Parts: sequence; C-alpha cells; structure tokens
Amino acid sequence: NPVMIATAKLINNYIILRNMEMIAKVSKGSIMDQIYLPKNRIGLNIGDHVIIRSIQIKKKVKRPYFYNIEFIEPIKLEIIREIFSAIDDIIDKCNIVITGSFLDKGFNFRDIDIILITEEKIDGNMLEKLIENKIKIENHIIIFDKKNLTEALSIDPIWRIMISKSVSNQRIPPLPRAKLNYRYLDAQMIKSNLLINNFDSLTGKEKYKLTRNLMAIYLFTRNISLSKKRIDGEIERKFDIEIDNLKCNLVDDNFLKKYKTFYYKFEKELIKNAAEQEKTN
Repeated sequence: NPVMIATAKLINNYIILRNMEMIAKVSKGSIMDQIYLPKNRIGLNIGDHVIIRSIQIKKKVKRPYFYNIEFIEPIKLEIIREIFSAIDDIIDKCNIVITGSFLDKGFNFRDIDIILITEEKIDGNMLEKLIENKIKIENHIIIFDKKNLTEALSIDPIWRIMISKSVSNQRIPPLPRAKLNYRYLDAQMIKSNLLINNFDSLTGKEKYKLTRNLMAIYLFTRNISLSKKRIDGEIERKFDIEIDNLKCNLVDDNFLKKYKTFYYKFEKELIKNAAEQEKTN
C-alpha cells in the first residue's frame, strides 16, 4: 500500500515523515556509499532493521537561459527540461548547455549535443545511456571543467559558435578574449580539406559542415564575432551560393573551384603566420 503522508517537517534538510519514516539522500563515500540520518530523530534507533527504497521527487526546473534562439518548438523545450532534470539528479552544481542542430528549426537532427561544465569526474558514456533511455533520442556529451572550457573558447572558433547558439540551465559567462594560435588553427582547417578530396561522395550536410569549419576559422582570424548566421552569410557571399542549396547538395564544380582557390590561399596565410608566431615565442 502507498504511504499516506499526513504531516512533514524539514529538519537540517531532511524530511521527517510520520515519526518512523524519512527521506534522505544517498551520499558518496570513499569505500561505501551511505545515507546520513540526523541524530535528533524519533524512531529508527541504532540496531533497527530498515527498508531502503528509491522514490522519485519531482524537482522544480528553473526557466532555461536562451542564447540567440529566435524560435524553438514546445516539444524541444520539454525534451530540454527532461535532460536538465536527469542530469541534475546525478550531478550537483553542473552547468548544462544544449547546442548543435537540435536547436535549429524543425526536426532534421540526428542527436543532441550536450556540454557539461563541472568540476566532478563524470562517466560520460553512462550518462549518455541514461539520458537516451529517458528521452529515447541519441545524445553526445562533452565534459569540460571551467578552466578547460575557457581555454577551448579562447583558441577554437567552433566551440565559440556552439556556445553562441545554445540553451543552458545557468547563465553562461561572457566569451573569453580570442587567442590566435595559428598552428592550432592550421591543424583544425585540415578537416575542411576533405571536401576537396571527396567532393563527389559527400552529402550536402557534410559539405556544409566542412565549409562552415573553414569559414569559421577564417572569420576568427579576422577578429569577427562568430555566429551561425554570420558564417552562413559569409559562405554565401564568398562562394556565391545559397546555404540551402549547399545543405541539399545542389552545388556543382563551380563551387568546388571557388572553394579550392579560397582554401589554398588561406592555408598559405595560416602557415606563414604560424611560422612567424613561432619565431617570436
């Protein structure tokens, strides 16, 4: 039979129920996990046998923070709340950031990108499976502590783009000042060379992703504030195409020719700047 709760009193963050029952939280121990009980209690004496069972306590989910989100479908908001709730049950004081194509209008996404900012040691694979079991959607979790995230945002334009359009359970601090590490940027740009060598076999989405990577690095070196909208506009301007045509794989050899010219010219610039930067360091 379900427990009928007539009265409850909060004592030192524990809820005392009907003199003989209480709700406590499992705490992490060095050898064994444990449940702490207040010494000043009624019942549950030393030596008593007790039953431990799991209960579900619905937590009030705070209103999320939106960054560069003009519209989002109500069902996606519900999914985001479920993700926040699932992670919040496991990790204390964690900044959860939802980003990626999931936030684009419509439902043309494969998985959900989740960034966790926490100082705790987390099993990302375990957490991905837990969330997938709850929302029935594949997800990809990237875990940072504050220091590593700040470093990534300083030198990597792709991370800056991801954070620029996101939904978070806490306020996201302002982006750190950009640091131009030309050797690192050159290495990151090599990914976009795949478009040149595999143009005929790539899908439109793959071509768009590789082009976006190239353009993000280019704008980053020009100290231009990054956003998906700005990058898409620059791609259209530089290559004289429509973004939707690129995503739908409706681009021809004329695009590839312009892409090659832009890529190799910019690559030479990065290599030259990297060599000069290494001389001065």
